[in-house]
Amino acid sequence: MRGIRLSPPPIQTTNTIQSQTFPTTTSNPNQVRFLPFQSKHNNKKKKHKTPILCLSSTNPSKIHPQPPLVVVGSANADIYVEIDRLPKEGETLSAKTGQTLAGGKGANQAACGGKLSYPTYFLGQVGQDSYGTLVTEALRSDGVCLDHVTTVSGGTPTGHAVVMLQSDGQNSIIVVGGANMSCWPDILPQHDLDVVRNAGIVLLQREIPDHVNIQVAKAARSASVPVIFDAGGMDSPIPQELLNYVDILSPNETELGRLTGMPTESFEDIAQAAAKCHKWGVKQVLVKLGEKGSSLFIEGEEPIQQPAIFAKKVLDTTGAGDTFTAAFAVALVEGKSKKECLKFAAAAASLCVQVKGAIPSMPDRKSVLELLNYH
Repeated sequence: MRGIRLSPPPIQTTNTIQSQTFPTTTSNPNQVRFLPFQSKHNNKKKKHKTPILCLSSTNPSKIHPQPPLVVVGSANADIYVEIDRLPKEGETLSAKTGQTLAGGKGANQAACGGKLSYPTYFLGQVGQDSYGTLVTEALRSDGVCLDHVTTVSGGTPTGHAVVMLQSDGQNSIIVVGGANMSCWPDILPQHDLDVVRNAGIVLLQREIPDHVNIQVAKAARSASVPVIFDAGGMDSPIPQELLNYVDILSPNETELGRLTGMPTESFEDIAQAAAKCHKWGVKQVLVKLGEKGSSLFIEGEEPIQQPAIFAKKVLDTTGAGDTFTAAFAVALVEGKSKKECLKFAAAAASLCVQVKGAIPSMPDRKSVLELLNYH
């Protein structure tokens, strides 16, 4: 099935799909502004990358762009139901409330990058339906460039998920792949791969087909662009071909245990499981440990541990892992040390769990920096 691109031709000032018109600017205060890129930790000369300018952000001709965060992944409508507990087999429960919000691991991470005021591009697929409009409007309002989003035809729906949110803030999620898993071209268009090659950093997850992730990771490696691969999503083994092009693998402790077939109850268990990932060729393993914080295992070095930053009240953990991973990526591409990246990400995740919803809970940069002033 053929897709419809959201990219406008150069002479246009709006992106149009059938009867829907997408404005190319926004007055949202979180709108991305491309600022000069400087890094005190990155002094090595790198091959010059031609800036990719996003037509759906502020006027790029008046400012100096940074190499963007490029997120390739899923876009979902998250259908939230609040319940006291999970239903037993054969049982029907009444939910306290229900609402539909934009989400999906890819869209979550892109929204987080946008809210943190870093130039962010999202490459993904949505259906020609109200869910697709919900997601694209949410991302655009957070300053994310959507020039590489495709609306697929033929009745394929936008991905969606049922999020069962319990009173303690924990959640269980069932995902319907929809356009996230269908209708991708066998070979990605060059203009999509070009934005990857010109990125400062690339984020991937497991809610889109492996062959898409492999092509993106290969393109990034060819241009020396670091790739962070979030292990959340499909529970099948990760292809070795993909791992060959991943710089940082980022699972939570449950995903790490499932991938390695090893226990992850203690820190020693987690360290041994991370060491197994090193044997697969992944030099860095970033493990998200929820209320226990996070740990970065770099092959040949001592682990770097970051305790969780206390949240006053945990309302919803949905999107906390995506917030952590995206915030870590933003801090890394900005040249912060690995320890600083972990702390920045911990602060962002702490703020995230205090608000209901995935994308609505993503914090802005000012809030993260204010929280860090106290830690």
